[in-house]
Parts: sequence; structure tokens; C-alpha cells
Amino acid sequence: MAEEREFQQQLQEIVGLVHDLETIADPASRGSAQRLVQLLMDLHAKAFERSLEIIFGSARGGSQLIDELGDDPLVGSLLVLYGLHPEDLRTRVERKLEQTRAKLHKMGAEVTLLAVEEGNVRVHAKVEGHVCGSTKQSVRAAVEAALYEAAPDLTSLSVEGLDPPTGGFVALSRLSGSALPASPPPDRGVAVSGDD
Repeated sequence: MAEEREFQQQLQEIVGLVHDLETIADPASRGSAQRLVQLLMDLHAKAFERSLEIIFGSARGGSQLIDELGDDPLVGSLLVLYGLHPEDLRTRVERKLEQTRAKLHKMGAEVTLLAVEEGNVRVHAKVEGHVCGSTKQSVRAAVEAALYEAAPDLTSLSVEGLDPPTGGFVALSRLSGSALPASPPPDRGVAVSGDD
């Protein structure tokens, strides 16, 4: 979907700009720029949180609507970014692995979730019989793409049982790292995501 691709490109651009902020030589300018970004993030998070509270409290199936928002790739990614996703990291990873199972089976592969600990996800991939390296790379790429889509907030992903990864993923935590401290989770009736 073009909309998702554009969102991912914008997210990567934001990561680059956040990195650039960290390299500003003047401490006062660097601090002001980081504070501006953090204030905007906090403002957006409060607006999203309030929106979800209104939806949740509506008489028209608010809880179901929030789940639908969480399932949407674009809205769900923003809810994750602001710590407001209705499902925790483990649930999103488990669901995506289940949804991807048929595709992986066609590739002759099985993937098992080993652990989700403090944002670090470990899975084991098993490929049937003797296959070439490109098949293993395809399986790895399919697993990584699926899990990064469902859980852009994961800190690291380890796919065991295949060749070493080629790299290239930038964790969402870079957005809320030293330049953008994560906001504390809201205290309200809507379930929010959290690290396992």
C-alpha cells in the first residue's frame, strides 16, 4: 500500500532528523530543538489519548472501534509510537506470526516465537530439507517484514536458525531514545501497549 510506504519513508526521515539534532554543536540550540520535538510529541500523545477515551466511552462499540484503529497499519503505527496501542507487544507479535504462518509454510518454513523480553523479540525459523541461501534469506525477509510491520516498537529482532542478518532496520526506540524520552503510559480505562 502506497500510504504505508510513504509513512515508513517519513518515519525514516524523522529518525535521521532526530539523529541530526543530537549532533548540533551548540548545547542551548540542541536542547531547544529537542525540547520542541518532545513538546510536540507530548501534545500529540495527549490528543490521541483523549480521542481514544472518547471513542472508548461512546455507546457505539468504542472498544471494537479502538481495536480496528489498532489493526490499521498507519493508525496502529502511530498508536504504538505514542504508547496507546490497544494490544501489547507480545500479542501483536503472536498475532502477526499466526497471520504469516501460511505464507511461510508455502516457503517450506516454520517459525516459533521463543521470547519477548523488554522489547527484544526472539523467534526460531526452521526450513525444510536442503535449501539454498536465497530461500533462507527470503524466509528471514518475510519474518522481519511481518514483525516490523506489526511491532515497529520492538527493540531488537533475532531470527535464529537461519543465516546471519544483513542489517538495515532502525528501531522505533531511536525516536524516543535520548533525544525524545518516552512519555509515561497513560492511566485510563483503555489498554495500552507495554514492553513484555
